[in-house]
Amino acid sequence: MNLQEVVSFSGVNRKEEIETLSTTYFDLVVIGGGATGCGIALDAASRGMKVALVEKRDFASGTSSKSTKLIHGGLRYLKQFDIPLVRETGTERAVVHKLAPHLVLPEKMLLPLIKGGTYGKWATSFGLLVYDLLAGVERDDRRKMLSKKKALQLEPLLDENKLKGGGFYAEYRTDDARLTIEMIKRAAHFGAKALNYCEAVDFLYQEDHISGVQCKDTISGQTFSIKAQKVVSAGGPWVDRVRKLNGSLSGKRLHLTKGVHIVVPKEKLPLQHSVYFDVADGRMIFAIPRGKVTYIGTTDTTYTGRLDRIVVTKADADYLLKAVNNAFPSIELTIEDLISNWAGLRPLIHEEGKSPSELSRKDEIFLSPSGLISIAGGKLTGYRKMAQRIVDLVSKQLATEADQNFGPCRTKEVYLTSKPFSSAKAVQQYITQLEKQVRERGLDPYYGWYLATVYGEQSQAVLDKMSEFQSNNAAIALARAEAWFTTHHEMVNSASDFFVRRTGRLYFDIASIAEVRSFIMQDLQDYLAWEAERRLKEEEVLDMLLHDATHYYDEELS
Repeated sequence: MNLQEVVSFSGVNRKEEIETLSTTYFDLVVIGGGATGCGIALDAASRGMKVALVEKRDFASGTSSKSTKLIHGGLRYLKQFDIPLVRETGTERAVVHKLAPHLVLPEKMLLPLIKGGTYGKWATSFGLLVYDLLAGVERDDRRKMLSKKKALQLEPLLDENKLKGGGFYAEYRTDDARLTIEMIKRAAHFGAKALNYCEAVDFLYQEDHISGVQCKDTISGQTFSIKAQKVVSAGGPWVDRVRKLNGSLSGKRLHLTKGVHIVVPKEKLPLQHSVYFDVADGRMIFAIPRGKVTYIGTTDTTYTGRLDRIVVTKADADYLLKAVNNAFPSIELTIEDLISNWAGLRPLIHEEGKSPSELSRKDEIFLSPSGLISIAGGKLTGYRKMAQRIVDLVSKQLATEADQNFGPCRTKEVYLTSKPFSSAKAVQQYITQLEKQVRERGLDPYYGWYLATVYGEQSQAVLDKMSEFQSNNAAIALARAEAWFTTHHEMVNSASDFFVRRTGRLYFDIASIAEVRSFIMQDLQDYLAWEAERRLKEEEVLDMLLHDATHYYDEELS
């Protein structure tokens, strides 16, 4: 895919975007640029609605860049007999894989069976069978039960003294932030107008009914209004705050739970497959190999701290280290082995008397008397169905109130890139092609896998741009080409947009940041016309992010 075929979704044309937002009358304004909000924008725009979306920080900057990065049905919800949730999210795995094969990759998962573990052999066999049937898994990918010997052959680091066997089943690994970015780019392709770093600070009203949103551009400080027939809040952990702003915070409320992941170099935990293993407290967590690293998570604890800066505490890290060392006793990981981390929030619906792990992952819609529609809860895997439920509701209201008729949901067939791969096999073939290309440009073959699983066929546009950045260091030239591409085609407006959500370097290749940082910061300053004060602020924010990703706090920030 060359640059002429790539959708323009630029952070450079900000003034023009704000002018369009403030002078257009929209059918729908969406508050929140996570997976749910961007999914709603895509669904609505693909049906023909005039759609605007505003996000107070960056797209996917909240929960949607801090998940376990799996598109999975949630095997553990079978234990809670939440059959509808497992059926819907399980089925959605295959749908989302088809829509973005380079971002949703098949991943075999090993579930070790241990003495005194959560699942026994027969319960696991039956549970995985039901899981496969509910999710519509193809026969070749259905679960296999493994002997102790076979499980150890697959993962020799497992504890031989405790191991009894294993279950081997199909899941999908993803890049949650990249998935969200591709959603909003695709929504823009259908005419949606979206802006990051644009905060909804109040609502417009006409005869006590919401008629739009008052916004603040958090980069320039400019305020402006967006007028629309309908407003949806999909702000994740901020949903209750938006409901309060609207004066409609009553009844059910959010229960925020915190999920932490820690990252180690792959050689410290050299797994061949993702492993879903028992923890002493009855929970289960994942260890997932990815590129140069293996990451481990997650925790599930009630959270009452700051929403804008969620950090990993020493207690969080100790919990995960104890769990992984217990499952793989020979590795003996310590906190000094950790090279990065991330922490995010789940915006669940509060249920009295239930622990965080017992809370339902179902989504819920709230309707206010003034017309605000809010949605919270749910899982990344279910983003498309959540969006469909919201847009069906909006469409029904517009048909009744304004005699406007929009068709049914189309997103099951709306690919997230203009040139999708036909299958996971095609993705692997493309990775092989890119490995050859990057070698010829003086890069490690790792970058072939990296580019393919970040940009898909847009990788060619990035590689073609490399030649414009003269450097004796090919890795620097590549990063600069990525910065140009993501600024002009993926609305990068800050250094954190680039290093965290467009490229994932902060989590999965943190050492590379020091090598390319000065070049990227200068390029972003040139592209986005930063003044010296803005450049200094960006450097400070990046320093803070690097510190938080490599340090462990005594307590939550308040």
